[in-house]
Amino acid sequence: MFSGIVEEMATVTAIKKYQGNIDFTLRCSFTSELGIDQSIAHNGVCLTVVDIDGDTYTTTAMKETLDRSNLGLLKVGDKVNVERSMKMNGRLDGHIVQGHVDQTAKCVGMEDADGSTYFEFEYPFDKAMARRGYFTVDKGSVTVNGVSLTVCEPTDNSFKVAIIPYTRENTNFCDMQVGSVVNLEFDILGKYIARLHDFS
Repeated sequence: MFSGIVEEMATVTAIKKYQGNIDFTLRCSFTSELGIDQSIAHNGVCLTVVDIDGDTYTTTAMKETLDRSNLGLLKVGDKVNVERSMKMNGRLDGHIVQGHVDQTAKCVGMEDADGSTYFEFEYPFDKAMARRGYFTVDKGSVTVNGVSLTVCEPTDNSFKVAIIPYTRENTNFCDMQVGSVVNLEFDILGKYIARLHDFS
């Protein structure tokens, strides 16, 4: 489980494709603290450390993960938001994030907010998925590229988030532009409530 509070941006140093899988090798400051089989969120996707070599580590993404996320678009040199799994005795500074990306969205707008920035994202609307909790609500939580954010101005297939300068500088929102593809994880609490409604 994660909180959506990004620790830093890791840099992709190598990409190896084989069959339906891709191995991503990344460099970050806490590589020396990692262990094999450890879970790390990459742009919000929970992946397992399979190899460590000096200041780099490697994870594997399978076809299902690649189909649902933006990881297949990564190139060597790209910055990836990373977060290690939560310690159970720690504070939940963001919200409950599983690291199970639901789908991707596209950035369709950026607007200055007197020092901060509004980013607008759009995703394909599916009525059946919405009934299962795959939607956003005003002032609710959503995870964008692994970042826990508060929703504003939601519609059936879009929403906005306000990004303060610190978050923009310390996550890959710094490289985001109109047309960028991001990973979404909708709020797990909303999914459970939607599921309970099916039984009522």
